[in-house]
Amino acid sequence: MLIFSVAPDQAQKNAMKRMGVIFAALTWPTAASAQLNVLISGGFTGAYERLLPEFERTSGIKVTTGSGSSQGQGPQRIGAQLARGVPADVVILSREGLNELIAANRIATGTDVDLARVPLGVAVRAGSPKLDVSTVEAFKQILLNAKTVAVPGSTSGIWLTSYLFPRLGIAEQIHVKITPRGTGATEMVATGNADLAVMPVSEIMRVPGVDFAGVIPSEIQFVQVFSAAVVAGSQEIENARRLIEFLASARASEVIKNSGMNPAR
Repeated sequence: MLIFSVAPDQAQKNAMKRMGVIFAALTWPTAASAQLNVLISGGFTGAYERLLPEFERTSGIKVTTGSGSSQGQGPQRIGAQLARGVPADVVILSREGLNELIAANRIATGTDVDLARVPLGVAVRAGSPKLDVSTVEAFKQILLNAKTVAVPGSTSGIWLTSYLFPRLGIAEQIHVKITPRGTGATEMVATGNADLAVMPVSEIMRVPGVDFAGVIPSEIQFVQVFSAAVVAGSQEIENARRLIEFLASARASEVIKNSGMNPAR
């Protein structure tokens, strides 16, 4: 009995290639299985929450998000979370906080990108009379007239209490309540436990129960920069870069502006 071996024609070869592609797709991880862990501070959170669904939808990458403060004390500081092993591929926080992480070798070299700039503003309880914060003297007077002034215990609050309030000569005359996070400062205002809060505008605009009274005068303004970077040792460095590039892209600019910030680029 004779057995003939017949070479496959082109159609058969193409079918075999298609089967190979299907097999590879079934046996190799897909983009949809990729996962990222992000740690973010409050200032950029409003824009991030609006942008993240589009990134997940278009990239197929699932993102798990945790939060923490950029600087200051306490276990929820992003640097403290990284030190105790909280998983993170990307961090988003103030430039000052990020520089601390870079100095501590917590960040993959050359991956840091500035995302947005945001000035400091004043928050008052919703429905309160409009405050005049247009001049240095007017701003100083509302601080002196307030029974309690709330500030975050992170980057902006550190600057206010260590530099601005002493510069204005009122550090010993005003009652300042420092909260671990910006959310604590706005909560105090919303519940009537503080007359006002001074903090990044982006953290005021996204919170119910408070009104934005205006930015503090340019002569005493502190424009905060929020930045992102890949955490050293991340196993998802390329996908982490994709997320950062998306947040820094022209597509994100309008959302950033609507969140009370200006795109850094």
